Amino acid sequence: MPQAGPGAVRAPNGRAPPPSCPKVWLAASVRRMSTSAEGSPAASAPTAGFSQSLERGLLILSAFTEHRPVLGIADLARAAGLTKSTAHRYVATLAKLGYVLQDPDTRKYSLGPRVIDLGFAALNSMEITRIAAQPLQALSDETGYPASMAVLDGSDVVYVDRRRSRRATGFPMDITLHVGSRLPAYCTSMGKVLLADKEPDQLAALLERSEFARRGPKTITGREQLLAVLERVRASGIAVNDEELAPGLRSVAAPVRDRSGAVVAAVNLAVHLTTWNAPVETVVVRLEGPLRATANEISARLGWRPERPENR
Repeated sequence: MPQAGPGAVRAPNGRAPPPSCPKVWLAASVRRMSTSAEGSPAASAPTAGFSQSLERGLLILSAFTEHRPVLGIADLARAAGLTKSTAHRYVATLAKLGYVLQDPDTRKYSLGPRVIDLGFAALNSMEITRIAAQPLQALSDETGYPASMAVLDGSDVVYVDRRRSRRATGFPMDITLHVGSRLPAYCTSMGKVLLADKEPDQLAALLERSEFARRGPKTITGREQLLAVLERVRASGIAVNDEELAPGLRSVAAPVRDRSGAVVAAVNLAVHLTTWNAPVETVVVRLEGPLRATANEISARLGWRPERPENR
C-alpha cells in the first residue's frame, strides 16, 4: 500500500480519519459557498458565468449534515428548493458519479466516497497542515499527550490535524475527536485562542451565534465572563479548558500566526484528570513551554517573525 507523504493529514492512530469527518467538513464548506452573505440560498437570478445546475447540485450535497447524514428525495428537494422530480435527476447524476449513495432498502441517500476524496484533498491542500505535521507529532511524543491543531469556522473550531504520542500514555478519553471534528469555540482552549484575536465587532458577531450551553462541569455560560477570559488569553497568549467541554478533560492551547502576525490556527495538548490529577495551574506550567515552542515553530515556518515592526 502506498504511504502518505509527511504532510498528509492523519488520524491519531496514523491511519486515515474516519470517513464521516471529511464528508461533514466538506458539506459544511459547500453549504457556506452556496449561501449568500445574508444567509439565504444563493441568488436564483443567474449572473455572467453562473451555473444554476452546479448551484443545485451543491445545494443538494450541502443538505447533508452531521445531524442529518441520511436524507430522502423529499428532504433533498426541499433543501435545494426543487421539485421532487427535478431533485431526483440531480441526485441520480450525483449517485452515478459517486458523490451520494442510495440505500437499496430505505431508498434514502447519504454522502458517497467521492466526497471523502474531496474532503481529504481540501484538508491536504491547506499549507498549514503540511507545515505543522512534524512539529505536532514531536510535541505529542515529547509530552506523551494528544496534540491537535484547529482553525476557526464561524463560531466553531474545526480540527485539521491531530496526533497521538508514539509512546503509550493510557490517555482514557478522546471524546471521538478526529480530523474534521467541529466543536463550539467558546468552550475549547483552541477556540478561545482563535476568538481572542478577533476585532471587537467580529467577536461580537461570533458570540451572538454561540449558544453558551453547558457541556462540562465548568463550562463558561456567560458572555461577559467569556469576554474577560478572552482578554486574559490575549495578554498571555495561552488559553485553558478546565473541564469546560467534558468532565475530566483539560487542554492548553497557543496561537499559530502567519507572516502578518494574525492568528490563523491554534495548537493544543489535551490531558485527563484520571492520568494527571494535579491543579490546572501545574498542568499549564508543565505544558506551556513545549506548547509555545511548537506554536512558534509552526508560525515561523509560515513566515511569522516577532521582530518585524508590524508584529511587535
